[in-house]
Amino acid sequence: MPTNFEILPSNQPIADEIRDNILKNPGFGKHFTDHMAHVRWTVDADWHGHQVRPYGPLTLDPAASVLHYGQEIFEGIKAYRHADGSIWTFRPEKNAERFRRSARRLALPELSDEDFIGSLKALLAQDQAWVPTPASASDECSLYLRPFMIASEAFLGVRPAHEVDYYVIASPAAAYFKGGIAPVSIWLSSNYKRAAPGGTGFAKCGGNYAASLAAQKEAEAHQCGQVAFLDAAENKWVEELGGMNLFFVFKDGRLVTPRLTDTILEGVTRNSVLTLAKDEGLTPEERAISIDEWREGAASGEITEVFACGTAAVITPVGELVTENERIKLAAGGNNEIAMRIRTKLLDLQYGRSEDKYGWLTQLV
Repeated sequence: MPTNFEILPSNQPIADEIRDNILKNPGFGKHFTDHMAHVRWTVDADWHGHQVRPYGPLTLDPAASVLHYGQEIFEGIKAYRHADGSIWTFRPEKNAERFRRSARRLALPELSDEDFIGSLKALLAQDQAWVPTPASASDECSLYLRPFMIASEAFLGVRPAHEVDYYVIASPAAAYFKGGIAPVSIWLSSNYKRAAPGGTGFAKCGGNYAASLAAQKEAEAHQCGQVAFLDAAENKWVEELGGMNLFFVFKDGRLVTPRLTDTILEGVTRNSVLTLAKDEGLTPEERAISIDEWREGAASGEITEVFACGTAAVITPVGELVTENERIKLAAGGNNEIAMRIRTKLLDLQYGRSEDKYGWLTQLV
């Protein structure tokens, strides 16, 4: 465990039997562990005060910058219990790197790999009992970790805050989609845009997700599980979903995903899929793909599968794209073979059931 974290154990941890009942059916993001990690930053003292302390409400001044100007960022990462009881996480250095990119865009201080990964290890050293044990290879339970950084200075002037707090909280999680792996319907938003060039689309900040929620409500009104966004400039290029990246499988073996711009979040799962695709004999391509190409490729059979990916949901097939005027479905119906093969390969690696030949796993406990 990192030695620079002071441990303040909770004197009211959740009882073992209550925790065990929670772990049998945790849902997603509903329950939280006994502790949280915390590091403070001030303009004069840099990062300091490394602690693991009892989970509980935060005390913020009503004038805290985060409440008025939204100066905050976050990450999402999972901890997996392997068959021997050890606990691992997946490519945390990529999350740490993205966290710094987000921090730069939101004018927040940058956190080192040592503190980012160290905070995960310090928290898990205290709360390792909260990491679920998979009952079988099909059980996708894990401990979802949420590092986040907020501007906590009490100041109403519009400038970067001089006081910032970094936290990590943890929540046991079952599979993201309750009904199992079934193709989801996606609503194409025509009224809203998630991000614009020069904005914060590539940063993992709350404002991007808040901006997607009205469109998500539209999607739900049309019985769709997710919403897809087109670019803000031309309204023709496919970007991403509200919280996941998109992939298109072509019948000639190409695996196409929209190329990264400053309006698209660089997903860790996305990056991993591009690497694993080569192992499956696919040819990955990062390029612009238009809504017309999606429509025409689906109709002609040129596009054989569409799937989305992200930390929470891993990989989920897309069954159809719903717009105000049409439903875009794959001509062949889509068997989702590629999506499910890559999904299995990714999960087997994360849970320690296959060789980690890329060195993507980091042991936490």
